Amino acid sequence: MSDARPAAVAGAGTDTPGPPVGALRELVLGAAPRWTRKDVAERAGVEPERAERIWRALGFPSVEDDERFFTDADVEALRGVARLVGTGLVTGESETMVVRAVAYHLSRLAEWQIEAFQGWLDRAPGTPPGGAPLERAAELMPELEALQRYVWRRHLAAYAERFRAAPGTTGEGGSPQASTTGPAALPGDAALRYRAVGFTDMVGYTRMTRGLEGAELGRVIDSFESLTGDVIAEGRGRVVKTIGDEVFFVCESASCAADIALELTARVHDAPELPRVRTGLAYGEVLSRFGDLYGTAVNAAARLTAVARPGTVLVDTAFSGELAGLAGYELKGLRPVSVRGFPRLRPVLLRPVAAGRRKTSR
Repeated sequence: MSDARPAAVAGAGTDTPGPPVGALRELVLGAAPRWTRKDVAERAGVEPERAERIWRALGFPSVEDDERFFTDADVEALRGVARLVGTGLVTGESETMVVRAVAYHLSRLAEWQIEAFQGWLDRAPGTPPGGAPLERAAELMPELEALQRYVWRRHLAAYAERFRAAPGTTGEGGSPQASTTGPAALPGDAALRYRAVGFTDMVGYTRMTRGLEGAELGRVIDSFESLTGDVIAEGRGRVVKTIGDEVFFVCESASCAADIALELTARVHDAPELPRVRTGLAYGEVLSRFGDLYGTAVNAAARLTAVARPGTVLVDTAFSGELAGLAGYELKGLRPVSVRGFPRLRPVLLRPVAAGRRKTSR
């Protein structure tokens, strides 16, 4: 196995412009390769088959038996996984799932960072200001690592505060509501919790972007992700993930999700570079697993988004029930629709009560 940050894998070519692959790999890993995969397993005290499963779970292809591809960091990382299993935080059955989840998120970050580094080289052909490419990269590595560590710890603190506040939470009407329905089954799983979930997507995105060049498309995506990220954060929600032209978010209460959806619609209305959006919201029990969410409410929100008209927000009946009696919202029941997984899904149109307070159409 290896550190989660390798810039290249075994067998990669060396004809890419810029620093040689081997030199760049050594810079990122902090050491030259010295161990075979059998060496790593032996030094870590782990069975070779288990070490190979973990390596594949990280998302890397197998390495030849006699290739010296690994470093001391790989040995220590494998020992670290074994220690986590030994504490009980991670079970033997779930260790590959845990490793795969961590690798999934960090691999996306690593891909972006390498692309950014390559783009930096392209913008400054020859020797970039301040030294050769590898020397400048060596200076940037600690900065990137420090930023990642800071953001990670900030999010740890934020989620710790949320979990401390979870017991004894109340529903929209002030009545006590259990935050969970049972213990987590596996590390990485949180118990079932009542949450409001939503999907917001750009209408006509495919048609609009068909003629755009890469840079223009990038600006549209950046604008959408920046706008939605800001509004969701301001509304005390969380972005679960972005899926192309769509953002998936979650809130602890229906009213927060409703405010976010209506504000997103209004903000996009005033952003001429973006097409109109539509949003589907649902409320119910969801399972949090390695940062993603699953459950009937998630599926219902996705289906509602698909049938919503541009510039509108549709919610399910459970969600509308959470808003009942709260000022500021207008709810209008619509005809049931038949969608995948829901033979009779009953949409409810959500609008702000105060006329003109938010623009919802063009």
